Amino acid sequence: MVFLLSQKSFVTKRTPLCVARVDKIAVLDFGGQYAHLIANRIRRLGVYSEIFDGAVKAERLKDFKGLILSGGPASLTDQKSVRCDESIFKLGIPILGICYGHQLLGYHLGGKVQKGAVREYGPAKIKFSERKKFFEGIRSVEPVWMSHFDQVVKAPKGFKVVGKTSDCPIAAMANYQKNLYGIQFHPEVTHTPCGNTLLKNFVAITSAKKQWNIDRYIEDILKEIKTKAKNKKVFLMISGGVDSTVAFLLLAKALGQNNVYGLFVDTGFMRMNEGREVAAALKKVGVKNLHVYNASKEYFVALKGIYDPEQKRKIIGNLFLNIQEKVSNQLKLNPKDWLLGQGTIYPDTIETGGTKHADKIKTHHNQVDRIKEMDKQGKIIEPLKQLYKDEVRMVGKKLGLNDRMVWRHPFPGPALAVRMLCTKKSDLPENVREVEKDINAIIRNFRLKAKILPIKSVGVQGDERSYKHPAMIYGKFPGWETLSLLSTRLINRFSEVNRVIYGLSPADFKSLNTQNLYLTKPRVLTIQKADKIVMDFISAKKIHRDIWQFPTVLIPLSVNGKKGESIVLRPVCSEEAMTANFYQMDPKKLKELTKKLSKIKGVSGVFYDITNKPPATIEWE
Repeated sequence: MVFLLSQKSFVTKRTPLCVARVDKIAVLDFGGQYAHLIANRIRRLGVYSEIFDGAVKAERLKDFKGLILSGGPASLTDQKSVRCDESIFKLGIPILGICYGHQLLGYHLGGKVQKGAVREYGPAKIKFSERKKFFEGIRSVEPVWMSHFDQVVKAPKGFKVVGKTSDCPIAAMANYQKNLYGIQFHPEVTHTPCGNTLLKNFVAITSAKKQWNIDRYIEDILKEIKTKAKNKKVFLMISGGVDSTVAFLLLAKALGQNNVYGLFVDTGFMRMNEGREVAAALKKVGVKNLHVYNASKEYFVALKGIYDPEQKRKIIGNLFLNIQEKVSNQLKLNPKDWLLGQGTIYPDTIETGGTKHADKIKTHHNQVDRIKEMDKQGKIIEPLKQLYKDEVRMVGKKLGLNDRMVWRHPFPGPALAVRMLCTKKSDLPENVREVEKDINAIIRNFRLKAKILPIKSVGVQGDERSYKHPAMIYGKFPGWETLSLLSTRLINRFSEVNRVIYGLSPADFKSLNTQNLYLTKPRVLTIQKADKIVMDFISAKKIHRDIWQFPTVLIPLSVNGKKGESIVLRPVCSEEAMTANFYQMDPKKLKELTKKLSKIKGVSGVFYDITNKPPATIEWE
């Protein structure tokens, strides 16, 4: 019997309940990592929004109050890239183009789009020449979030250029008469402080009435669960995190406690003592039907000799399904009577290439091909699939979940398995000496030095997956602001790099050597010790709530010939996981934490990830 596998998701493709008569704004999805986030932001402003494929026919959009064209990974310089139906510009309703959508406005309406001389990934400053209508209420200079390589180089007739950056001369343009607006930056992410003001302005321009809220969402999703489940019960993979716990509470509220069964799988890659603690915590919040299964042996066998991060994630996801099938057979559950439930949230689906034009950043364990096929067959139920982490927390609080569970740091379903990088041999770009020479020339004035790490990590640049090298810089601490600026500058300039880390220990890094390592129990013990030190430390220092998530990463890198591996600290600040800033820890606290970690047997070096998302993902794999 096969149902579902993990800790996250659900929603059908039908028009949601009770929205036929409300004012609506449409988001056209061209595959951008933030397309759903745009719709999320509009709903938070009280207006219902729906997402459509970017190539949707204009006829289907005539009843909407406004349209927003999302970003996307494609390039309009490629003739095969997705375009929109040009008839949408004849609907006579306000249109906002964001990133790729901004470029589409330029392309379809007679402007010109081409590759920029410099890529922009991360923070930038935009100067506005005027601030009215859509741009009302913002400052003349605003920090914004960029993620693009193409740009509009000639505005269409009737458009006025109203914003520019040092690298993007047409970062904002407007046709006030027709209420058409294009911006190269992303207002939907929290890293564009003026973004919410701009989206509020757009909603006001559309005259859409505010008829949507989270209470209405909960009401509708409970009805939808009942409709989806009919007379069936739900077998839910549960991890103890806020996603799967809230999914359980929603399912139990809709279907009754006796009709929802939870399975917690201990993969062997959990945090220290986590299996026992999670089981106790779940029972305390009302999860009564809970089965705990120790699968550590199966996982270590299945992942022996596996190095590739994508292959690792797929094996983990498929093995979850195999174990679920085994347990359900042991419990003698009739597959005709059950659905598989997951706590999937939206970032899981979009990063797995969950929409038509989106690029696959990484395969989430709860989005493997078998799950997608089961979903098509109607065997999966995922109550949170349209939500982001911050919204899940809002729902959890509405359902009475305690703060300890609501604010638990996100933890990946594959657990520490995706926080331990594996490698067979040293991997460096062919032009590594040239790249290191150029980087060192840039940072020399800051009394810093640099090396390219002989390993790779996953990133997201221009809405596309990247698998490139981290650059490591080291020397006397110059301050977080300087490190942040250098990180952005280096990644934007050097295509070989998608992540920058700062060396904490030892003081000098004369040599860096990789080892042939895959997932083993001794490695798990090392990262468990390090992770526990980190989590205990931020709790004791009362900075746990200041940090959205704190991955502790183990990389197969020895420093200066010392035996062992290295630890990378990756604390981030975020709200919805689609964007994130690295957390700027107090230097004194960081020095204390580094000293504790350096004492762990088998730890050769300690680093600090100073990369935002994008261009790096939060996790390293």
